[in-house]
Amino acid sequence: MELIAGPCSAETPTQLLSVAKELSQINISYFRCGLWKPRTNPGGFEGVGAKGLDWLNQVQAQYGLKVATEVASPKHVEQCLKHSIDALWIGARTTTNPFSVQEIAQSLKGTDIPIFVKNPLNPDINLWIGAIERLSNAGLKHISAVHRGFSFANNGIYRQTPYWKEAVQLKVHYPQMRVLCDPSHIAGKRELVTQVALQAIQLGLDGLMIEVHCHPQEALTDASQQLCPQEFTSLIECIKHSQSHKTNTSLLLGELRKEIDVVDWQIIDLLQQRMNISSHISTIKKENNIPLLQITRFQQMMQDRLAQAKAQDLNPKLIEDIFELIHSESLRIQNKDTND
Repeated sequence: MELIAGPCSAETPTQLLSVAKELSQINISYFRCGLWKPRTNPGGFEGVGAKGLDWLNQVQAQYGLKVATEVASPKHVEQCLKHSIDALWIGARTTTNPFSVQEIAQSLKGTDIPIFVKNPLNPDINLWIGAIERLSNAGLKHISAVHRGFSFANNGIYRQTPYWKEAVQLKVHYPQMRVLCDPSHIAGKRELVTQVALQAIQLGLDGLMIEVHCHPQEALTDASQQLCPQEFTSLIECIKHSQSHKTNTSLLLGELRKEIDVVDWQIIDLLQQRMNISSHISTIKKENNIPLLQITRFQQMMQDRLAQAKAQDLNPKLIEDIFELIHSESLRIQNKDTND
């Protein structure tokens, strides 16, 4: 599992190095922090900018951590590459703008730096895929996606709605690509971060990007959603415990799925037998000039099947749908045999 952790924003060298010291004791993939912070309204803390790159270099030198930061323009990319930053990410606002993504992709051409692409603000899977494809077309090989939730009119208890369907669809579309989750931005409150993180791992996502600050209440950005190092350590322990339990569960599921496979093959064999009977029926109907569709027979058949379904505590709608499809295929076969 890939772990990316660090403060929402770089604030001072002391703040950055104190968080890095704590996280160096944990096996994280990258130490993260934002240097350029796009704020919704002017006047807020918009990051320390390029001078924070030297602080990240100190983190690399002092604690041996790989470092990552967000870029939103070719100038940001140029400055990061000049300072040997190990990985970059594209934020939700930037992903939403194809022009910005294309400019960043062009500025990264010829490099092999890992890059993480957060989902756009709205649940538009094609916009997310488009951003990934622009980077891929520029020759980048190490592209990962980050699910950070979507902005709905009503996000309920969350800051951003964890519309998991989009993340799962992206994973299906790119089975070889790592898809991570940013539970900090989904949760918006530190007390919900662990819950969201566990959901992401249970769904099969490949890692987490989590905001960690030594003094979250004093953070200049997103204070309410950042964890302290001790809370982050507890979260990792929760995930390890859930994964250990998951290993035992997976063995049991594997055996049960084998049983399902056997039953499914039996169903297919039985369907083949039923269609063979339908073909034989079509021959008899043809020889005796009997219409293919027998409404009374069909109605009685459905009534009997639904009664049996009810007796065996099966969903009647499921059984009805299945036998309507079977009957339709049976008529198709009979019609084909009659016309041959």
